[in-house]
Amino acid sequence: PSVQATKASVENLNLLQQGKGELAFTLGDSLAFAWAGDEEAGFKAKLTKLRGLAAIYPNHIQIVAAKDSGIKTLADLKGKRLSVGAPKSGTELNARAILGAAGIAYKDLGKLEYLPFAESVELMKNRQLDATLQSAGLGVAAIRDLASAVDITIVEIPAALVDKLGPAYVKSIIPANTYTGQTVDVPGAAVVNYLATRADLPDDLVYGMTKAIFESLPDLASSHAAAKSIKLENALQGMPVPAHPGAEKYFREKGLTK
Repeated sequence: PSVQATKASVENLNLLQQGKGELAFTLGDSLAFAWAGDEEAGFKAKLTKLRGLAAIYPNHIQIVAAKDSGIKTLADLKGKRLSVGAPKSGTELNARAILGAAGIAYKDLGKLEYLPFAESVELMKNRQLDATLQSAGLGVAAIRDLASAVDITIVEIPAALVDKLGPAYVKSIIPANTYTGQTVDVPGAAVVNYLATRADLPDDLVYGMTKAIFESLPDLASSHAAAKSIKLENALQGMPVPAHPGAEKYFREKGLTK
């Protein structure tokens, strides 16, 4: 099987709908937008051929402020300089959702930058940004790098706000000492990543793919830290599209579904 490098979730899902590829990696909110045909998120029509294979691991939405910016809460971001990730990226869609739920529009910010992780970190080190929002695994290198250079505050995303965000979002905790200078657990939000497939693929093929993934987890976990977070019992968690019957068959055998 060949692996195509793409501009993340939105492009992956559009390719699947066109019959290109069998399996795509996607953020849960992008998958929900694709199923709804949300044009603002990059989907011109409902992607009706998408089916879920499994929930895999969560991406934690991490809002990191320079301590000397005085930012402690989401409300404090008003009037400040924030980078929200590349335009229409998974991170930027997360930023839009979180700020929106907190009652903050992009126009309320002092300055808005659409920059990828590494560039956002450079600007923070140079005091040209007050905060950056990154949707990634815990302990992500860019934030570790930032925290070793600048005193940081990880901004809390309160549980009550996460409840307003819809099914793709789950409450999370960024444990104390994930980053230098972070001495307490910080409540946050995460978006579950999914593997998606196409409705027209044969059940036995998708059953085989699902089984292969869950039965090779020990090997995957030794080669990629994120794989340690993949758990069979969470495989159907919050899935925003119907599961493929081939995947359902495997989960039924494992006692996950009736």
